Amino acid sequence: MFYMLEAVNWSQIWVITAVGYSVVFAALVLLIFVFKYVPKVLNMQLKRKLIKQGKYVERGDSEEQFIAGEVNAAIGTALGLYFSDLHDEESKIITIKRVERRYSPWSSKIYNINNVLPTTHR
Repeated sequence: MFYMLEAVNWSQIWVITAVGYSVVFAALVLLIFVFKYVPKVLNMQLKRKLIKQGKYVERGDSEEQFIAGEVNAAIGTALGLYFSDLHDEESKIITIKRVERRYSPWSSKIYNINNVLPTTHR
């Protein structure tokens, strides 16, 4: 049997490649904007909530009223280390107990043998 090879249509390959790369880069640009502006939107919502409760204090300087990301990372690391120390130390010794197994027909070798009689050819 001979198979016919089809001619490669390079224009379709380039179009598919260009569309694929543009979708990936567009998604990355969208993620950049999401990561950049979502904290600002959340801070605005928190500010509105504090204003409604009467707890927001307007400051004259541009000092932030919210905790910076580095401080949050330090707090998270400290909490992680604290909670990992709470776990008790284990001995790291593995003990293997030998258990005598009962008979099971699933593991019996006699059932794995095919009892097929040889057929004679005429």
